[in-house]
Amino acid sequence: MENNIFFLVPFAAVTAMAFAFYFFKKMMLESEGTGTMKKIAQYVREGAMSYLKQQYKVVSLIFVVLALLFSVMAYFGLQNTWVPFAFLTGGFFSGLAGFFGMKTATYASSRTANAASKSLNQGLQIAFRSGAVMGLVVVGLALFDISAWYFVLDYFVEEIEPGHKLVIITTTMLTFGMGASTQALFARVGGGIYTKAADVGADLVGKIEAGIPEDDPRNPATIADNVGDNVGDVAGMGADLYESYCGSILATAALGASAFLLNPALQEKAVLAPMLVAAVGVFLSLIGIFLVKTREGANMKQLMAALNLGVNISSLLTAMAAFAILYLIGLPNWIGISFAVVTGLFAGVIIGQTAEYYTSHSYRPTQKVAESAVTGPATVIISGLGLGMISTAIPVMTIAAAIILSYLCAIQFDVANMLRAENLSMGLYGIGFAAVGMLSTLGITLATDAYGPIADNAGGNAEMSGLGEEVRKRTDALDALGNTTAATGKGFSIGSAALTALALLASYIEEVKIGLIRIGHNTLVFASGESFDTQKAGFADFMTYYQVTLMNPKVLIGMFLGSMMAFVFCGLTMNAVGRAAQKMVEEVRRQFREIAGIMDGTGLPDYARCVEISTKSAQKAMLFPSLLAIIVPVATGVVFGVSGVMGLLVGGLSSGFVLAIFMANAGGAWDNAKKYVEAGHLGGKGSDVHKACVVGDTVGDPFKDTSGPSLNILIKLMSMVSIVMAGLTVTWSLF
Repeated sequence: MENNIFFLVPFAAVTAMAFAFYFFKKMMLESEGTGTMKKIAQYVREGAMSYLKQQYKVVSLIFVVLALLFSVMAYFGLQNTWVPFAFLTGGFFSGLAGFFGMKTATYASSRTANAASKSLNQGLQIAFRSGAVMGLVVVGLALFDISAWYFVLDYFVEEIEPGHKLVIITTTMLTFGMGASTQALFARVGGGIYTKAADVGADLVGKIEAGIPEDDPRNPATIADNVGDNVGDVAGMGADLYESYCGSILATAALGASAFLLNPALQEKAVLAPMLVAAVGVFLSLIGIFLVKTREGANMKQLMAALNLGVNISSLLTAMAAFAILYLIGLPNWIGISFAVVTGLFAGVIIGQTAEYYTSHSYRPTQKVAESAVTGPATVIISGLGLGMISTAIPVMTIAAAIILSYLCAIQFDVANMLRAENLSMGLYGIGFAAVGMLSTLGITLATDAYGPIADNAGGNAEMSGLGEEVRKRTDALDALGNTTAATGKGFSIGSAALTALALLASYIEEVKIGLIRIGHNTLVFASGESFDTQKAGFADFMTYYQVTLMNPKVLIGMFLGSMMAFVFCGLTMNAVGRAAQKMVEEVRRQFREIAGIMDGTGLPDYARCVEISTKSAQKAMLFPSLLAIIVPVATGVVFGVSGVMGLLVGGLSSGFVLAIFMANAGGAWDNAKKYVEAGHLGGKGSDVHKACVVGDTVGDPFKDTSGPSLNILIKLMSMVSIVMAGLTVTWSLF
């Protein structure tokens, strides 16, 4: 191991967590405001922690069962003996990242509201740097986990033959991604159901029926709504992007180990390269974080420009640093691989800007959705659906361009021999680096995403505490910005999921190879009668051996199943939100009807009952769709074998990616159309146009905050499950 180079990775991990702690302590020194503001923040904090504690109990039981299953598989030689431990650590660190982020967010909201009473810039600074805690904790814990496992496996894994050791190490490390993915899916689905059940209940009864503001303290569901912003959009999102970040780095490292299998001198450099690029991205993200600030009275475009300045500077510096890093470590074709990194960075920026254009009420698409509300809720729904569908075009074309450009950069534009064995391996390595590039500035890009729910909670705290109109105007501006940054963050995370899942698809073949060798299948015998050494076989050889072609019915069946999974998963989570929201609506109506004095402020709503309804509904409803994502890849492998699994992953990736973009952008547009009207346009708050937009926002809530963002975890989790269960798939399948 080239220890002197590799130590940059754990050093970056420590630096990220040190700055996260610094931003947290600095935020805690700020005033939390009045006694009422403190009391409301405490309600939200206790509700969020109570929910997370209950969720971790449920998820822990599932993790224990899965770890035991992997242990049994390892005992029978179907699995690497390190997998159960790697699986558990991946889940633990993913959950820990979400916990730290949510703890920070629940302390930051009241402080953001109080700072906004002084100036818009102070409110932005506290909210954004508190969001940066989430970003830095995610990258810090991820790089720490990767560093620790690399050291451990490098020490314990014995040298089998030149080059094979690093293949074993990297594919074993990939399996802790399944732990992270599993934890992330439960966090996203459970948190998404929780927050949207409360949000829909608060909107439908509070805003439309009772005619009171969104975060009015008279609304029984308002505390549950604010709790939900934290458990879904902070804890769930942190676990989600922790898994994406690790997956992109480890999949690329595994592809590097495979591409340079016959050249051990270069192989280690190829494995370390994605880790080093990610490590340097931590330091450059910090520069961007310190650049974010704005002036008093800034409009939406100026606020967005303030955030974009930090993100774009970090991205530019990371692109430049990639060339220096890959040159200094002596990676072959370092210029081409560096341009693959740049391709990923630019793709992330384009997808983010596209999401901003389609979801910000500063631009015409969302304004048109608001204008369609003049004729009622039905036209709002139609307009939002149409916008969401159209908005998929640019992200899909961007990802397609990123795939082909990063592939060609890695093979030095040898178009005539694109699919030659050595070019195929290097091209896939380039695609992996595009995913690493897109996520290399996660420290700041995640900060812009986590900022959103903090700003939203700050607005709720300001409303419930009765702060002045000027303060509410500032928190509304920060909240509207947060809706847009959340939409751009979702687009960014979905785009990175697509590239990461593609790299994982290639890594699956590596795990198939290892699974065959583990069971003693050392020779591939093709249908033509030719035979080939399994150890030396490449991607194209395995595609031929397993007949992975569009004419193979097993592949076609897998593709249909993968596409179906995206829609069934969304249907299950949407229905779960609907059922939970129905209970919430009934409870809020009951309280308005039975608790005397709520509307005149002399009676106190039963906030705890609404929190309890959301918690129980989320815990119950998250299990089936989450477990389905684990069961289907295993069942597909057992029935249709490797070719069926390849079809499943391709179908899930293509359908899931487009569907996720559609849902995120449609939901974001509906939300900001409502904000546009609330800002005084088209009749303002309380008008018929506003009520129609509230209906659109209610439909969009589970789109953008439950089903949509969960899809990118679904497509990666199915890949991770397939990788971990590859040993079983190659050992036995029905067809």
